[in-house]
Amino acid sequence: MSEADLKRALSWAAEEGWNPGLDDLEPFRTADPSGLFMAWNEGEPVACISGIRYGDDYGFIGFYICRPEHRGKGYGIAIWKHAIAYLGARTIGLDGVVDQQDNYRTSGFDLAHRNIRQSGIAMTDTPMDPRLSPLGQGIFPSIRDYDQDFSGGDRAGFLKLWCAPMVSSRRGFAFVDDGVVKGYGVIRQCDDGFKVGPLFADTPEIADTLFRALAGQAKGQTVYLDTPEPNQAALELAERHELSPVFETARMYKGQAPDLPLERTFGITTFELG
Repeated sequence: MSEADLKRALSWAAEEGWNPGLDDLEPFRTADPSGLFMAWNEGEPVACISGIRYGDDYGFIGFYICRPEHRGKGYGIAIWKHAIAYLGARTIGLDGVVDQQDNYRTSGFDLAHRNIRQSGIAMTDTPMDPRLSPLGQGIFPSIRDYDQDFSGGDRAGFLKLWCAPMVSSRRGFAFVDDGVVKGYGVIRQCDDGFKVGPLFADTPEIADTLFRALAGQAKGQTVYLDTPEPNQAALELAERHELSPVFETARMYKGQAPDLPLERTFGITTFELG
């Protein structure tokens, strides 16, 4: 994809109701510029997909859209096979919508767990806690190191833009105790409301503090949090803040599933890139 192609893909995602962030373009491009694909037929764009390489062992499929008027013509499966081939022998993850999960199984993907998108009105204030630190340049190396447990591979380039302190549509906080990062999260403005993601924390209490810090940046507005179903504490956090399930995906893997710390994962970064 060119930059214009990715803008088009983001607009398609908005039309599909996926609600992308207002400033997702540059972080998505940076994740793996060679892993964003657009299919064309006689000069007309008809389908898109992302196959992001996170190092030599892990990749992630997302952004899989075929335009409604071109479905059933083979374009979708063609670009799907192209992305799978691009990722090669890596373990491949994806977050599959309900009506596509059987198709993914036929391609060798197995269910790992469900993710539940929770939504509600942010009613909390950002706490005045000295352990909360706004994300910025100085703390980024510690955030990058902390994030490695959760991502399945190297995503430092993506993360630097995802956590960028000067982008008006997003805010981030780290929880730092005795000089050690014990959690962090980001909230970003989307076409509809605000999404929290990621939300990673060593304990449920830290996750709650971070969620209140992030949601407090959008008080009175709609917020979304994508919780992995195996993390009961994440589901309880959503319920405590009056968020309700509105959507679900299945985290599926082709190959050996990475050993990710779901008990510390309170919010998925993004369904498109993992």
